[in-house]
Amino acid sequence: MKTTLKNLAVKITAKLLQQPTIEQQLNDNNIQLSQSLPELTNIASPYFQLASDSNAATSERDDIVFITSRFRSGSTLLWNLFRKTPHCTAYYEPFNERQWFNKKMRGGNVDTTHRGVEDYWAEYDNLSALSQTYDEDWIRNALCMSKHSWDPQMKRYIEQMVEAAPGRPILQFNRIDFRLPWIKHHFPNAKILHLYRHPRDQWCSFLTDHQVMNKDDVMHTYQDAFYLDVWCRDLAKHYPVLDKRNTPHPYQRFYYLWKLSYLHGLAFSDLNLSFENLTTTPKQVITNVFDTLNMNTQDLDALVDVIKAPPPERWRKYADESWFALHENICEKNLSLMLKEQPITDQIQ
Repeated sequence: MKTTLKNLAVKITAKLLQQPTIEQQLNDNNIQLSQSLPELTNIASPYFQLASDSNAATSERDDIVFITSRFRSGSTLLWNLFRKTPHCTAYYEPFNERQWFNKKMRGGNVDTTHRGVEDYWAEYDNLSALSQTYDEDWIRNALCMSKHSWDPQMKRYIEQMVEAAPGRPILQFNRIDFRLPWIKHHFPNAKILHLYRHPRDQWCSFLTDHQVMNKDDVMHTYQDAFYLDVWCRDLAKHYPVLDKRNTPHPYQRFYYLWKLSYLHGLAFSDLNLSFENLTTTPKQVITNVFDTLNMNTQDLDALVDVIKAPPPERWRKYADESWFALHENICEKNLSLMLKEQPITDQIQ
């Protein structure tokens, strides 16, 4: 009965929205809202003297490091490397709904696949004040932000952690890849590290039950454990290929999200790292990272010992090359239609 009433209400609403006067008003509103605003600078007023702002100094610090990565890409490993680096304070996934600063909310469990990690929250133990600025909506809404997006509360939340860090502040996020323009604009002197992983292995790490969500049945049995559906619902407003109506197969939605995240990372980060290189040539990669950040590499051997690489190419046990290639080729063709395509010869350096 409820389903019938709901469907009836949807049909009535759709009919109303198709009425010429209402449709015209919506179109007028869209035209009004889509007008480009002039680029203005807030220059000093001759009648008002702006008081000094300590928060401005915080956001302009040049020792802040942001780590951006997708879920199940090895970001916990990279965070743990910084956690074990002297003179660094490494914050784990600050937007996480477990609210690491809240002892009642965070619980005590640790993912067993996160090797060498006993907790995620030690750096937050004296930061209960973060509860006043934290907003759980950050995990599901407005996931795509331009440099002019309005969220002073998010900015202040990050600044609080930076100010509280006794060492160099390292903030590891899984939820800022589509917000990097905003991060770069509001923290202009920070360094951004982008970590990515082979999408096929990352996909296999996404799935909590490979037998249920096997390659033949996954379109009907997929169960979302790492926010794929949540992200696609919000980001489909900007990238229609993420809409389940346009892309019903979950691996294709996953691949679109992976590729768009990867492109954002390339565009806005200071250094891009592959998880595979980090785990197979750790000394070389860590040296490169520390050089980029002007950090001392004297404890390099101890950090290399932290790395525990998972078995490579696990995706081959899930499906053969042709299964993945079929879906990926469809995605790449549609991405080329949607985005400005760069010839492959221009990408090779």
